[in-house]
Amino acid sequence: MSNVIEVKVPDIGGYDDVPVIEVLVAVGDTVAKDQSLVTLESDKATMEVPSSAAGVVKELKVKVGDTLSQGSVVVILEVAAAADEVPAAKSAPAASVPTSAKPAPTQLAVSASGRKADIECALVVLGAGPGGYSAAFRAADLGLDTVLVERYPQLGGVCLNVGCIPSKALLHAAAVIDEAVHASDYGVDFGKPKIALDRLRDYKDKVVGQLTKGLSGMAKQRKVRVVAGVGQFISPNELEVNGKTLIRFGQCIIAAGSQPVKLPGFPWDDARVMDSTDALELADIPKKLLVVGGGIIGLEMATVYRALGSEVTVVELAEQLMPGTDLDLVKPLAERLKKQGVAVHLKTKVVEAKAQENGITCSFEGTSIPETKLFDRVLVAVGRSANGDKLAADKAGVTVGERGLIAVDAQMRTNVPHIFAIGDVIGQPMLAHKATHEGHLAAEVAAGEKREWVARVIPSVAYTDPEIAWVGVTETEAKAKGLQVGVGKFPWAASGRAIGIGRTEGFTKLIFDEATHRVIGGGIAGVHAGDLIAEIVLAIEMGAEAADIGHTIHPHPTLSESVGMAAEVFEGTITDLYVPKKK
Repeated sequence: MSNVIEVKVPDIGGYDDVPVIEVLVAVGDTVAKDQSLVTLESDKATMEVPSSAAGVVKELKVKVGDTLSQGSVVVILEVAAAADEVPAAKSAPAASVPTSAKPAPTQLAVSASGRKADIECALVVLGAGPGGYSAAFRAADLGLDTVLVERYPQLGGVCLNVGCIPSKALLHAAAVIDEAVHASDYGVDFGKPKIALDRLRDYKDKVVGQLTKGLSGMAKQRKVRVVAGVGQFISPNELEVNGKTLIRFGQCIIAAGSQPVKLPGFPWDDARVMDSTDALELADIPKKLLVVGGGIIGLEMATVYRALGSEVTVVELAEQLMPGTDLDLVKPLAERLKKQGVAVHLKTKVVEAKAQENGITCSFEGTSIPETKLFDRVLVAVGRSANGDKLAADKAGVTVGERGLIAVDAQMRTNVPHIFAIGDVIGQPMLAHKATHEGHLAAEVAAGEKREWVARVIPSVAYTDPEIAWVGVTETEAKAKGLQVGVGKFPWAASGRAIGIGRTEGFTKLIFDEATHRVIGGGIAGVHAGDLIAEIVLAIEMGAEAADIGHTIHPHPTLSESVGMAAEVFEGTITDLYVPKKK
């Protein structure tokens, strides 16, 4: 049984007599529901007309050059009684990949301001951090005419310009300093390091410049137009950059990121009170530095400044450093900081900070620190807040919640279907690698592909010394939820590689579901933990069991083999340790 139906042009935003510039199917083609049939192009945007059902094309009613309006017949389609059972098209282009720059019909760029647009595009991406530029580049690769708006002079957003990349460059310098000191343990003396701050700053800037220059080159190769400035919405399909350049778009991806939280009560008009961006400028090396916040950012900056010669004090309101991380993972770092002379005060709060000519005087509430102490500089690193409330998003109809966060669905769509949001602006975890994957996903959905968020886990890394990395279910979380888990833990004191480099304070642990023996979480404390965690991430994504990991041959002697050995500990097959058999 089959029926013959007319496939007509749906609502295309009130436009009439829009020319056909491309016919995407031929008589006899089998097409899927929502597959594109023809491409239309108005003076505002390009769009495709999808098939309303699956079937076989019996007759074409249009040709290139014809003009169509809502209700115009495009093809005569023979459909099966159960239309959903018709196979996907074989000879026609897949509906999920547009052939050129074109928003979907319901996403045609329209004018609400009544002004002539300076720039028109199928897609605009607001923010060029790792999520934003990844979204823009992926969209361009899929054929969408894309514009990328960025407030920094160079592409890369906070991460490349004043975040992930410059901090890791400085952490590398800190690691080299510590390695030089450590070398004396095995008979190699370098002497006390001499810090040329200008050259160190130049090195950091060179690293940043190399990456941002590469992004600019890739944007040009993909013909992504870049607009410098701060963008704000003025309607659902329009935004202004720096209050003057009007961009009219069919779809939008918000990738506006976040900014450091500024605690009240600090003299922020004094340059000696810093956020993470200021700290990366390396204005000087303070003799005494207070770091407010014992999270990842605060501890990374504490690591840098301690290595450069500062006397560092860290205060944290919670009961442990890196709140939310398993305590055993944090312990090796806490012990090393103590040996290095970093003063750490937990359950401590800064209640007042006053600027004086000779420094910043801070008053504390806590049990292990004097009530008042003088510092040369203070770094406030207590987290970041989303920038969703800085975009005039309400003018586009986008709902912004508390703390500037924007809610999205599994396709990264906001409550306005043609506007997406990714990265820090949609909430925790605020990590560049998460934003990158979300950017790819949003771009693919915008281009018509059927995609949704399916990542099981997202890894986290603190690039301290030692590094701390974790992913999936933590032991703390498992206990709180009453999960039945088992743990395999391999101490690096038994690792030949760790012994050889004199860094045995670390360990690797895997967390398994007791019923299935599948790995559901893991953590590593030790040098290069951020590199090693990737194997555990992949194992969780692939549903690996303990035996799968333990039977995978790891190179020896390496730190990576500790992952396999942690699985063997859980299985009871380890030979590099003596572990009594489970009863």
